[in-house]
Amino acid sequence: MHDAHSLQTLLGALSAYFEGEKIEALVFILPLGLLSLVFAGWLLTDGSPGFHRGLAIPFLLMGLLMTTVGAVVGYRTPAQEQHLVAAIQADAAQAIPAEITRMEKVNKAWPQYLVAWGLFGVVGLALRFLTRGDFTQGLGIALVFFAGVALLIDGFAERRARPYTEMLESSLPAGR
Repeated sequence: MHDAHSLQTLLGALSAYFEGEKIEALVFILPLGLLSLVFAGWLLTDGSPGFHRGLAIPFLLMGLLMTTVGAVVGYRTPAQEQHLVAAIQADAAQAIPAEITRMEKVNKAWPQYLVAWGLFGVVGLALRFLTRGDFTQGLGIALVFFAGVALLIDGFAERRARPYTEMLESSLPAGR
C-alpha cells in the first residue's frame, strides 16, 4: 500500500520530470527550431549557391522538426501529467506499473538515439573534411551542428528519465 508520504514523494518526482520536459521543449527546442527556420530562410533568399544551400537544407528540415516537436511536447505535457497524477491518485497499484512500462520503452531508446546522432556527426565531419564542394561542406557543418544539438537535448532528457523511472520502480510495493 502507498502511504501519503511516499505518494507525495512520487508525485513530486513526476512533477519535476514533466516540468523539465515541458521547459526543455518550450524554452530550448521550440525556439531553436524557429531560429533554425529563420536562418534557413535567410540562407535560401541570400542567393548564394553552394555553401549557403548546403547549410540551409538541414536547417530547414531540422527547424521544421524541432518546431513541431517542441510545440507538441511542450503543449501536451501538462495534460499528460494531469492525467497521470489522476491515475496514480485513483489507483496507484495499476497506474505505476503502466508508467514504468512506458518509461522502460523511453529508456531503451537512448542508445539508438545516440547511435543516430553519432552517425549524423560522423557523416557531417566526413562531408566537411573529405569533400571539396561548398554544398557538401555546408551540409556537413550543419549535420555536425544538429548532431550536437540532438545529443544535448537527449542528454538532458535521459538524465530526467532515468531517475524518474527509478523513483517509479522504488514506489512499487515489495514483491511486485
